[in-house]
Amino acid sequence: MIENDVSFDSLYRRALILAVITVFYNCLEGMVSVYLGFEDDALSLFGFGLDSFVEAVSGVGVWHMAARIRQNIDGSTDVFERQTLKVTGMAFYVLAAGLIASSAFNIIQGKHPKTAFWGIVVSCISILAMWLLVYFKVKVGTKLNSQAILSDAACSRTCIWLSVVLLLGSLGYALTGIGWFDSAGALIIAALSYKEGREAFGKARGKSCCCAHACSQKG
Repeated sequence: MIENDVSFDSLYRRALILAVITVFYNCLEGMVSVYLGFEDDALSLFGFGLDSFVEAVSGVGVWHMAARIRQNIDGSTDVFERQTLKVTGMAFYVLAAGLIASSAFNIIQGKHPKTAFWGIVVSCISILAMWLLVYFKVKVGTKLNSQAILSDAACSRTCIWLSVVLLLGSLGYALTGIGWFDSAGALIIAALSYKEGREAFGKARGKSCCCAHACSQKG
């Protein structure tokens, strides 16, 4: 329950800040992960980085949505958000297809990463960062009684699972030296990317789903 307009405005300002932080963090995480994944031939880390870039594009839509609702505009998605969702969904599909093809090639050729060190480091940092974002998004979303912000927190939880997959795949390779651990991690990331792509297209059509662009009314 919001006590006054000042409290409402302050809370939505926090939601906007969280959305901006999410975009910038995903861009930074994407650049670092793609570079290190390419340098170390670590497919799961490389795919994780590409996924972060797609999440950043989605985050722009989240920021736009929060700004629109703050201005007391209708809670349904607008043209910009729907187009952002379609671009995001297509990018997730392309990413999933690319990771599946690359994983199959690596398994057949017996390729493996040079090291799993950076995959472990990046995934641990990401788990901590996403956990903090989820905590604060849930806190703000609960106070505003905003399903949209709470759904955005649910998307950040998905990012935590992606980080866990990267961590397990990297640890598996580091402990055993078996290359298919990296490829298996990339395949799971591909599956999660496909799921996110399907949800993005569902949201573009106005269907309810777990992520932040779900239609909602401010509390």
